[in-house]
Amino acid sequence: MAPTIRVKIGSGDALVFACDVLALKYAGRLYGVDKAAVTQLLPADPSAPSQLPKADQHLLLNSSHKLGAKNLLLVGVVSLYQFRYREIREFAYRALATLAKEVPDARHVALTLHGVGYGLDETEAFESEIAGCVDAVSAGLVPEVLEQITFLDIRDDRVNRLQKVLNRLLPSGFIGTDKSAASAGANAATSAVLRAAGYASAAKPMVFVAMPFSDEMDDVFHYGIQGAVNGVGALCERADRSPFTGDIMDWVKERIGKASMVIADLTGANPNVYLEVGYAWGLRKQTILLVQDPEDLKFDLRGQRCLVYRKIRDLEQALAGELKVLLGSSTRP
Repeated sequence: MAPTIRVKIGSGDALVFACDVLALKYAGRLYGVDKAAVTQLLPADPSAPSQLPKADQHLLLNSSHKLGAKNLLLVGVVSLYQFRYREIREFAYRALATLAKEVPDARHVALTLHGVGYGLDETEAFESEIAGCVDAVSAGLVPEVLEQITFLDIRDDRVNRLQKVLNRLLPSGFIGTDKSAASAGANAATSAVLRAAGYASAAKPMVFVAMPFSDEMDDVFHYGIQGAVNGVGALCERADRSPFTGDIMDWVKERIGKASMVIADLTGANPNVYLEVGYAWGLRKQTILLVQDPEDLKFDLRGQRCLVYRKIRDLEQALAGELKVLLGSSTRP
């Protein structure tokens, strides 16, 4: 085994990315990239239950040059509703450990990012996935000649944000293969983060963010809200453009019910956001209201305290101050 394994993150289409193995999860249904990949390799009946792995199984397919990867590994996991930070860590570990047996000559393995497409805290999810890879390396359960692990996502902005997370966790860009110090590329503080990622997530306060689904609001979430929430040691989750089956509101209500606090951006007077605020109030959840223009507020909320912001930077600073008072501060290293 090489003394170190390079870890990279990049943007691009996972279907055409050149590597030895593309490892994807199968959560009981086919969704985005896994649906596209399986459809190409099993065109006759890609969703036949007899062909796809159960939660404790896997399926390895030769891509026959239909994908950029030589092989596709599908790792069966729990349903998407249940696939959270601990499960992301376990998925990454299982993927590499499976390849140690099935494709021991794999030099380059690619993984997609998990959790970010259905509202989980993207930093926590990425830390959990990296930690699962470190676990596999620590146990010596990776392909014998593995040289590189690449995390892929189609969005450049997300890759740019998570590149900073990767730099913080593994400043050298490598995982050492010495079993006694497999995370040798990390410093002492971030090694502690890797030990806890996924396992300690459920104990952290979670802030649920209700806001409109629109591209122009993405920067508000990622740079105005998420950083302030993470800065006090809390997870920042939202209802995203989720591929869930069934009623998305069931998932939203479940997350609001478990949230320590709700932040709601009322910009644009989106009816779904008002519905989520009403549900949070019904549960007596502590709620912080935001708006860019007070004229957007409907009459029944104009008497409520609301943080008005014009610039994202101003929002982050104001929100950070509110959260430190309401949740306390236990910032990430």
